[in-house]
Order: sequence, then structure tokens, then C-alpha cells
Amino acid sequence: MQSKKAFMSMGAWFQLALTEKKANDSVAQIYAEVRKRRPRTRLWVKELHTLLNSQVLVLNRLWQAVNICSARRAFSLVYAGHAQIVSSDDANNFSAHDFESWRDLSANAPDYEVVTTISFKIRIPRVIVLLVFDRLPKKEVKFTRHNVFERDKNTCQYCGEVFDRSDLNLDHIVPRDRGGTTTWENVVCSCIPCNTRKGNRLPREAHMSLIRKPQRPKWRPFVQITFSAPQHDLWKHFVDLAYWNVELSD
Repeated sequence: MQSKKAFMSMGAWFQLALTEKKANDSVAQIYAEVRKRRPRTRLWVKELHTLLNSQVLVLNRLWQAVNICSARRAFSLVYAGHAQIVSSDDANNFSAHDFESWRDLSANAPDYEVVTTISFKIRIPRVIVLLVFDRLPKKEVKFTRHNVFERDKNTCQYCGEVFDRSDLNLDHIVPRDRGGTTTWENVVCSCIPCNTRKGNRLPREAHMSLIRKPQRPKWRPFVQITFSAPQHDLWKHFVDLAYWNVELSD
């Protein structure tokens, strides 16, 4: 009961900020104002933080997934008129809503998905669509140990066997003390036996050969984003999870 009262009280102060804000206010400013006016309790702060930091999928104007943001940022974009909230019905028909229409649609939403105020409920969005942005982010794949393992599929590039990552090393094809660089084209996965056999030599000097020529991975959208928690069902219409499980090789 105390938890429910605290949640309702939190919503009341959230509504107060919404109704008093100016046109150029952001949700971050509202949040700050709410926290300044409302006596803080651990429960209240935790619930507000959890709700407003829920993950929201961001689509560009062409309805292509381009980013992930917090619910707090999503509310800010929607209220400022830069984005709309996406919903779907049982037949997978999609519609987009501005702040006011989304507030009206939230009236019958389950309590665990809404911020409840004195006069209305506002549902936490799961997907928003930007009204002006129509580009895809252009980010190169970072050169990291993890991404080299992904590119090479946890496979030793000399013997072709698949290993646990704990049994793999990164090998410089041309050793560093012989002018080799630490780049996509000169670093490959190698099992410990192959790495020991090759030592500080060129592959041909050790009578070894690569199973494929290493290359810089082609850029793929969202390669930097990690989906570490279960996502909302609405996301599956815009995100092919098999596609997002990025294979960095060609």
C-alpha cells in the first residue's frame, strides 16, 4: 500500500511539472523541477528513475531503427514535436501519436507501464518515430578484441577450429617487432597451440597459412548497441534480432 501511495504521489508531482512547463521545457528540466519540489524518498526516486530510464527504440522518418534512448528523452522529443510515439493493435496496424493523443490512449494502460497522475495516466513509450531525421547512423566498427572474435567467429585462423574465447589469442600476422601493425588486416584469432607454433615468425616461415584473408568489417547498423535485457514485443517489427546479432565478417 505504501508503495502504491508513493507511486501515485510521484505521478502527481510529474503532472504538476507537465502542466506548468513552458513550450521549450524538456523532460529533463521537468524531472529536475519535480525532484526540487517533491520531498525525496528512496522509493519515489527509484520508481521515477526506473520508469523514465526505460529503453525506447528510435525510428527515423522512414521507420528504420536508428538508435535507442531513454523514455525521458523520448518524452522530451515527443512533447517538443520532434517525434511521435508508435503503437500497434492486435492486427499489427501501426499508428503514431503526439503527446496529447498518447495521453488519451494511455487511459486503459496497465499500471506497471504508466506514470499515474491525479487526472490522467501517461504510458511509457516503447518505440518513437522521428519526424525529420531520415538518415542512418554512420559508425565504423570499433577495433576491439571482442569485435575481432566476432569477425573471426571464435575460430583459429590457422587451423580452422572453433574455441572458447578463453582459449584464443590475438595474433599479429606480421609480428610487431618486424613492422607489423595492430589493424584489422594484420590481427587474427589464433588458438594457443597455433600461436605457440608460429611464435615471432611470418606464417610462411612457420609453414602455416591463413584460412582466409583478414579484412576490416563492413559497417552494420547498431553494431555498438548491446541488447542486454529483454525488449518489448513491439520492437520485433522493426528489429530483426538475427540481423542485430552482428557477424562482423563479410
